[in-house]
Amino acid sequence: MKKGKTSRINNFESLKVNFGTVDSKNLKSIYINIQSWVNPKISSDNWNRVVCNLSREIKHSVYNNLDRNLYEEKTIVDLDLRTSGIVYGKKSFLNLEINLFTLLELDFKSTQVKDSIKKIVQKINNENFNSNSYFDFTLTKNGNIDKSEPQVYL
Repeated sequence: MKKGKTSRINNFESLKVNFGTVDSKNLKSIYINIQSWVNPKISSDNWNRVVCNLSREIKHSVYNNLDRNLYEEKTIVDLDLRTSGIVYGKKSFLNLEINLFTLLELDFKSTQVKDSIKKIVQKINNENFNSNSYFDFTLTKNGNIDKSEPQVYL
């Protein structure tokens, strides 16, 4: 019997955002998965430090914007951005997974859950991604595709 559920949030221009649970019948945790491509704006001698600082800032954003009525204070934030491949002018893949643990019996499909997750992702996007001085974030490796204009290949 399949109990896991997943849903997508399409409100973000440069991020692919999914959230879900492994057991929707007995909801104890929710994961948020954020994916993007990062393009360095400048060169750095120590990308490990840059990525470590970004991870720490994201953890602070999650902690500060967590709905304490719905979720426990303990969270797991895992930023996966390979520092060995970061080079100025070359895009790298970023994967961010956030695990939240529920305090109450919640319905996975409720607007309360979806709104709380949207709020967290919006804060991460505004506080950590849009104002980042090291990286530009795009939805695809070749740049964000504008669906309003037809693509012409020569």
